[in-house]
Amino acid sequence: MPDTAATPSPILLAHPDAVPTPEDDLSPGVAWHYGDPLGEQRAAATSAAIVDRSDRAVIEIPGDDRLTWLHSFVSQDVASLGDRMSAESLSLDGNGRVEDHFVLTDVDGTTWLDTTHDRGAPLLEYLQRMVFRADVAPGPRPDMHVLTLIGPAVRTGAIAELLHIPADAPVGKAGDLPEMHHEEEPLGFWRIMPPTGEDRSIPVVDVVVPDYQVLQFWKELTEAGARPAGAWTSEAMRVAAMRPRLRLDTDDRTIPQEVDWIGGADEQGAVHLDKGCYRGQETVARVQNLGRPPRRLVLLHLDGSASYRPVVGDPVSLDGRTVGRVGTVVDHFDLGPIALALVKRSVPVDANLQVGGQDDPCAARIDPDRYTDDDAVPPGRAAVDRLRGR
Repeated sequence: MPDTAATPSPILLAHPDAVPTPEDDLSPGVAWHYGDPLGEQRAAATSAAIVDRSDRAVIEIPGDDRLTWLHSFVSQDVASLGDRMSAESLSLDGNGRVEDHFVLTDVDGTTWLDTTHDRGAPLLEYLQRMVFRADVAPGPRPDMHVLTLIGPAVRTGAIAELLHIPADAPVGKAGDLPEMHHEEEPLGFWRIMPPTGEDRSIPVVDVVVPDYQVLQFWKELTEAGARPAGAWTSEAMRVAAMRPRLRLDTDDRTIPQEVDWIGGADEQGAVHLDKGCYRGQETVARVQNLGRPPRRLVLLHLDGSASYRPVVGDPVSLDGRTVGRVGTVVDHFDLGPIALALVKRSVPVDANLQVGGQDDPCAARIDPDRYTDDDAVPPGRAAVDRLRGR
C-alpha cells in the first residue's frame, strides 16, 4: 500500500518534556503530553493549546472532476463544497456500515483529504480504484502535517491575527496561510473545525502545513500564546464532546446514526441526508425515516478508585448481560476518568453499568446531561401511521 502518513515531525524529538504516545497507539510518532497533561487540557479549555497531529494521513486530489467524482460515492454533499471550505464525510459499505471517516478541504482547484494514520493507505487505495475515467489523480502527501489549535483564544487576539482568520469565519471555512520567514511560500491552509469540549463550545482550528514549515509555524503559534499540548489533550476534549473516532469508538457494525455522524440542526455532520445516491445510502435513509439505530453513543463516568482500567473493546455489562462495548478511555482534567461507549438503545440512562471482565470490573454510569432521548417517532414511521389511521 502507498505511504500516506506524514513523517513524524522534529517537534516531538526537539522538546525536552515530550512523552510519546503509548505503544500501539493509533496516533504514533507524536507527543502524548509534554509533562503536564492535565495542565495542557486546562489550557485548551481556558486559553489556547497547540497539538501536533502529524500522524494524520493526508491525500491530495487534483483534477477538474474531483468534487463531482467524490460526490458520487461519499456520504457528504461534496459537489456543492465551495472554494476554501471544509466538510467531514464518510465512506460506507453496501450495508451502510462505516468504513472511513475523513475531512475534506477544497483550495484552489485541489481537494485535500486527511484521515487517521491507519486508514490513510487503505482509503487512498480505494480512491484510486474508483477513478475510472474521471479527471482526478488522488495521491499521498506524507510531507503535509496537521497541527490543531484548541481553546477560546484561538479565534481571537494574536493567534487569529497571525493566521489572518476573520472573526466571522464559520465552521468549515478555510484560508491561506500567511507568509513566514522562509524561501518557499506556504503551501498549506487553516480551517475552522467543529468546536469541542464538554459543551462543544471550545473553538478548534487546524493548520495543515508542509514539513519545511512545521517548526516555523509551531514556533510562531506558541509565541502567540498557544501552549504545547499532546494528543492526550485533544482526545480528552474530543471524548468530553462525544465526538467518536474511527476504530476506537466504532466497530465493524457501526452505522452513522449510532455515533451521531448524521449531525443535527446546528451541526453539519458527516452525512448529508438530501444528497444523491451513494454506497450504503439505503440503510442510512431507512434508519433515519423508519426506524432507530440499534445502539447509541454515550459518555461514561468511570470509577476512578477501581483496580481495573478499562480498554478499548471491553464489554459493557448490565446485570451480568453484555449491552455494549467501550471505546476511547481517557482522564479528563475536570471530569476525571471518562469513556465513550456504544450501548444498546434499551439501556436506561440511570443504569449501574460495569466495564471489563467479570472478576474485577470497573463501575460506570452514563452522563445524563449528555444523553439524548431519541424516543421520538421517526418521520417516515409517523407518516405511515397517519396513513393507517393510527
